[in-house]
Amino acid sequence: MIHITLPDGSVKTFDENVTPMDVAKSISEGFARNVISANFNGTTVETVTPLTTDGSLILYTWNDDDGKTAFWHSSAHVLAQAIEELYPGAKLTIGPAIENGFYYDVDFGNHVVSEKDFKAIEYKMLEIARGKHDFKMRSATKAEALALYKGNEFKTELITNLEDGTITFCDHATFTDLCRGGHIPNTGIIKAAKILSVAGAYWRGNEKNPQLTRVYGISFPKQKDLTEYLELLEEAKKRDHRKLGKELELFTFSQKVGAGLPLWLPKGAALRERLENFLKAAQKKAGYEMVVTPHIGQKELYVTSGHYAKYGADSFQPISTPKEGEEFLLKPMNCPHHCEIYNHTQWSYKDLPKRYAEFGTVYRYEQSGELHGLTRVRGFTQDDAHLFCTPDQLDAEFKNVIDLVLYVFGSLGFENFTAQVSLRDPENPDKYIGSLENWEKAEKAIMSATIDKGLTYTVKTGEAAFYGPKLDFMVKDALGRQWQLGTIQVDYNLPERFDLTYKGSDNELHRPVMIHRAPFGSMERFIAILLEHTAGNFPLWLMPTQAIILSISEKYEKYAEKVLNLLENDEIRALVDNRNETIGKKIREAEMQKHPYMIIIGEQEENENKITVRAHGGEDLGMVSIEDFSKIIKTEISKTLKSF
Repeated sequence: MIHITLPDGSVKTFDENVTPMDVAKSISEGFARNVISANFNGTTVETVTPLTTDGSLILYTWNDDDGKTAFWHSSAHVLAQAIEELYPGAKLTIGPAIENGFYYDVDFGNHVVSEKDFKAIEYKMLEIARGKHDFKMRSATKAEALALYKGNEFKTELITNLEDGTITFCDHATFTDLCRGGHIPNTGIIKAAKILSVAGAYWRGNEKNPQLTRVYGISFPKQKDLTEYLELLEEAKKRDHRKLGKELELFTFSQKVGAGLPLWLPKGAALRERLENFLKAAQKKAGYEMVVTPHIGQKELYVTSGHYAKYGADSFQPISTPKEGEEFLLKPMNCPHHCEIYNHTQWSYKDLPKRYAEFGTVYRYEQSGELHGLTRVRGFTQDDAHLFCTPDQLDAEFKNVIDLVLYVFGSLGFENFTAQVSLRDPENPDKYIGSLENWEKAEKAIMSATIDKGLTYTVKTGEAAFYGPKLDFMVKDALGRQWQLGTIQVDYNLPERFDLTYKGSDNELHRPVMIHRAPFGSMERFIAILLEHTAGNFPLWLMPTQAIILSISEKYEKYAEKVLNLLENDEIRALVDNRNETIGKKIREAEMQKHPYMIIIGEQEENENKITVRAHGGEDLGMVSIEDFSKIIKTEISKTLKSF
C-alpha cells in the first residue's frame, strides 16, 4: 500500500501502481472527468502514470495554469502531426506550451506557410483531435532515437546531447515525437483550435543557425472559450501600445537611430516627466536622495559586480578606447554605480539607511526578433533605487518599499495584483553568486516581510536574480493579462563584492545589506502596459492634456485664450483648438486623442462667462463656470492621486 497526500493535507491509501486518474475518481467521478494533468512529488506526470511510492499529488484541470500548460503542450503535438501530414518532408524541431497557447518551430523546406494555410492546418488538427487518441509515453535508446530522426538534423542535435535512460517519446495516433511528458489523457479533449500567426525564428535562438518558421496556435476545451479569446485579441489590437503611441504622438522609432531605441516625442516626454515627478515626490517623503550616474562604466566595474559574467554575452560588447587595454561597457545595470557612490565615504551606523534613487538609462542587446515596441527594447530607463541598511533595519525598509509600490499601483489604477516571491534553484547553484548563508538570510527576510504585510503571494523556485531573491508584483490588466510590474530584491552579495562597510556602535566595520527596488520596472515597459491597460485613457492627473478648448469660430478665440489662461493658473493642463474646422470635426478628433474633457466656446458661453463641458465618451456636463470646472478636475484627481 502507498500513501498519497493531497493539496488539502488529507492522506489517502491505495494499492501500489494506482494512477492519478484513479485517485481523481476516488474523490468524485465528476471531478475526474475534468482532470487533465497531474504533478507527483514536484514532477509533472501523465494521468495514467503508475504511482509506486508515497508522495504528494496535485490534480490539474483546465482552470489551473499547469493544466493549461499540459493542454497546450499536447496541442503542440497535434499541430506537429497536422503539419507532418499536410507538408511531407517538413522537419519538426521543438514545440513548447507558452503563456497563451503554443508554437512549433518547423523547417518547411520549399513550402512557404502563410495566413492562407491556417484554415487547412486548423481543420486537420480538429480532425486528428476527434479521433480521441491516447497520449502514451515510452522510453527509447539513443540509437533508436537517432534512427527515427535520420535526416532531421535538428532533432538529431537534441538527441546527441542526451544520454541513454533519459530519452522518451510520446505517441498518439500514427504520430510520435521526442518528449519529456506532461500531456492530457487524449486528443478528444481538444475541441477548438486556432492558428494565430507565423514568424521567423532561428534554431535555438541563435542568429548564426538556420531560420525556421514558428507556427503559433492556441486551443481550448470548448468552442465558446476560443470565441471569447478571439474577441479579447481584437480588443487587445485596439489597445496595442504601438498603435496608441502613434495615434497619441507619444513615441517613435527610427532605423537610423537603431532598432529597440525609442525616441520620445514632446507629448511622450511630458508624460514620462509627470511619472518621474510623481515618484520623485513620494521618494522624497520616504527619505530617498537622487543621484546621477554615467551611461558607461569600465568593464572591470561589471566584472566585480558579476554582471559581465552573467550577461556579458547578451550585452553590447566592450568599447575600446585609444588607450591600449582600456575597455568600457554601456551600462547594463545601475546597481554597481550606486555601490561606488555608497563607497565614496566611510559611513557610520547612525548614517544608515542610505537610499539612493536614479532614473538611470541602461542598455541590453536584445535579439532583433525579440524586440517589441516599448515592452522589449535595447535602451530603457529604470526607476532604480538602492538602499543600504543595517541587518536590523532590513525588515522595516523592505516593508516601506512595499508600501511605496502599493501607492504607485493605487494611483495608476492597477488594483488586481498578486505578489511572487522568487527564490534560488537549489539544484543549480552555479546560476548564482554569494554564500548559501547569505541567500538563506535574504530569502527569510523577503518571506517574513511579505507575510507581515498580508500580501497574496506565490513562491517561484529558480526565478531569483543571480545576486539575490526578489519580490515581484504580478499585475492583471483590464484584459486579464498578467504582467510583472515592480520588483524588490534583498542582496547580501554585492556589498561583499564591492567591500561596502559601515562603522557599528562597537566601532568595528560591518557589512550593510542592500535592497534593490524599481516600482515601475522600466519607464518604457511601464508606459506600454499602462497604455494598454487604460486604452490611452490615463488617470486624469497623468493625462498630457486634461482639457481641450474648442472654439466654434474665430470670433471667440480671445475668450478661448482667456479660459486657457484661467485654467493654467489653476494648474490644469489645457490647449486651444482654434483651427478653421467644424465643431463636429474638432470633437471627433478630440475623442480620438483621448482628451478627458472638451470645452466648447461660443456666443452664449462668452456672454455668460461660462463654458460648455463634454467628457470623453460623450457625456454632456452642460454649461458651468470655469471655477466649477476646476473643482471637477481637482475632485476627480483627488480620488486616485492620494498623498504618500
